[in-house]
This record gives sequence, C-alpha cells and structure tokens, in this order.
Amino acid sequence: MKAPLLFSLTLLVATVHAGDGDDTRQLASLPPAAEATLRTEMRGKLLALNEILGLVASGKIKEAGKIAEQELGISAMGRHRGLPFESRPGPHMPPAMHSIGMDGHRAASEFARIAASGDRDKTIAALPSLTSGCVACHYVYRLR
Repeated sequence: MKAPLLFSLTLLVATVHAGDGDDTRQLASLPPAAEATLRTEMRGKLLALNEILGLVASGKIKEAGKIAEQELGISAMGRHRGLPFESRPGPHMPPAMHSIGMDGHRAASEFARIAASGDRDKTIAALPSLTSGCVACHYVYRLR
C-alpha cells in the first residue's frame, strides 16, 4: 500500500507543475561515474520489464516472476557494492530518491511472489506495481 500511495502523491506533485513548460524535477547531482552506472542500470531494468511483459503475454507467469525477482526485486539490490564509492549511485542519491528505489525493489519482489503462484489474473493486476516506482522517480528527479 505504501508504494502506490507514494506514487500517487508524487505524480500529483509532478503534474501540478507539468504545464509550466520548464522541467521542475529536482536535480539529483551524482558523480559522473555514479550517473553512468545508474544509466546503465536503468537500461537493464527496461530490458527486464520488456522481458517480463513478454513472458506474461505468452502465459509464462512463473518465469516472469523469476525475472522480476532476479533483475528488479530485493535480490537485485547491492549489485554495485564492489564498485568504487564514486561509481555507486545509491550513496549519492537524495534520500527520498533512494527510498523510491528501495520501494521499487520491494514491489518487484511482491510481484514475483504473486507470479510464483501462477495466477495469471492476479499477476496481470500486479503489473503496474513494477513500474510505479520508476514513474514516480522519473517524474520527480532528473540527472541533467
């Protein structure tokens, strides 16, 4: 319940300023190496989302859940621990931005749990939880 509420509030704040013509999102200044790591990670997440959608569409519900957990869920956290500090995005993010990301990992793990049941309808209903954190973060923050 926390992630959808956070998303709704974030989206409301973002849309209030959407008509201004200016990008009113908060600048998240990360060191260049951390920004590069984050951009690479986000492209990987888009690929994972696309794969998950394809698997759900083809009826491979449990497989979609496995990808969600491995690539987006709690299991995907900490992949940058071995990088130099300046290359790790998390420590350089504004706390609220980092929190949105953590909520996204938890939502993906919840989606994976639902998909593991093999229930197609419940899995389809849970699909928006995979992107709500992405949308919230991209509506509030920018890197450039």
